[in-house]
Amino acid sequence: MAEPLTALVLSGGGARAAYQVGVLKAISRLRREALGPGCREDNPFKIIIGTSAGAINSAALACQADRYDAAVEVLAKVWAEFSAEQVYRADSLGVIRSGAQWLTMLSMGWALARFKRVKPRSLLDNAPLAELLEKLIPMERLPTMLARKHLHALAVTASSYSGGEHVTFYSSAKPIEPLVRSQRVAVPTQLIHEHLLASSAIPFIFPAKRIHHSGPDGGQAAWYGDGAMRQTAPLSPAIHLGADKLLIIGAGRMNEPKNLARSSTQYPTLAQIAGHAMASIFLDALAVDIERMNRVNRTLALLPESVRHNTALRPMQSLVIAPSQRIDDIAARHVHHLPGPIRVLLAGAGVGKTGKQTQGSALASYLLFEAPFTQELMALGEADTLTRRSEVAAFFGWPDTPAP
Repeated sequence: MAEPLTALVLSGGGARAAYQVGVLKAISRLRREALGPGCREDNPFKIIIGTSAGAINSAALACQADRYDAAVEVLAKVWAEFSAEQVYRADSLGVIRSGAQWLTMLSMGWALARFKRVKPRSLLDNAPLAELLEKLIPMERLPTMLARKHLHALAVTASSYSGGEHVTFYSSAKPIEPLVRSQRVAVPTQLIHEHLLASSAIPFIFPAKRIHHSGPDGGQAAWYGDGAMRQTAPLSPAIHLGADKLLIIGAGRMNEPKNLARSSTQYPTLAQIAGHAMASIFLDALAVDIERMNRVNRTLALLPESVRHNTALRPMQSLVIAPSQRIDDIAARHVHHLPGPIRVLLAGAGVGKTGKQTQGSALASYLLFEAPFTQELMALGEADTLTRRSEVAAFFGWPDTPAP
């Protein structure tokens, strides 16, 4: 029988995606310890699905699928040495040209903005990210990885501002029938850097990307933004592409503690509301889809085998690894590491110190592409994974080696 196809599902979350790299580092380490020096360099994930910043990590792994450990090392080095200037313009002039104009348009009205011909596209200019992707991710290697069977499929998701639907762009080793669901489509294509920029274009913060594809609309160019928007079924692309097992890495806690609620008489700031909206976009859909998958698994387990064979549903083995600590709280300790112009810009939305507490840290966490923050998230990802060593070994079928 063919070996089961294991899929890696990486969610979005801006700078929070550093946590994913820590998990991947730990998996690389656990595999070497379990299989010894003779273990293959091949990527253990034959299907890789990425959304938003997770799409960038996914593409970096997929394009180096013949040398997984080396790919993880490169990713870890980039994330460990990150600075905001590598992702968006954080200098005063850059912030004035994008963020200040955008806020002016909001505060002074559309009519005045139109009169002045001010048409800012986003709060921040992510041109540096485009340059980083060109250096970091050799997309030209992807067809070779697929042809040599180092990889079965890579998929990245984006949301169409033009058509309103959620689109999964994918490249596969062999033809796979495109998926069409209500407000969801899957489009086979040759993935390029523009798909990654579109998938990671956080709404309002980064500009949308124009992509041409031949889909249900007949092959028109459309504007796309962050793939986490309107993503009602984050696990669906992996299952549609043939996955038998899912390793899912989240960018936020799957379950918040019940005693977290804090009473407050103060009206929420714009940053608090924006952070809440970001959590809804990036975190909630994944948690709901995991619950749905587990519910289907339990239902199928109750059915006789003859009945299971007559249904299109199939049980999915999965392992979910998500932060054991609140990333919002970690971000609160690192807000001061943001570049000065960005701190000033965010302060206008309510990000900053209020007494002994830092308000708006949830919003800041998506933009904190600074080494002290990303390093702490990577360390948390490693620690969370290593504490679940036995579960990881069982998921991959490796010998369960004792912790050194």
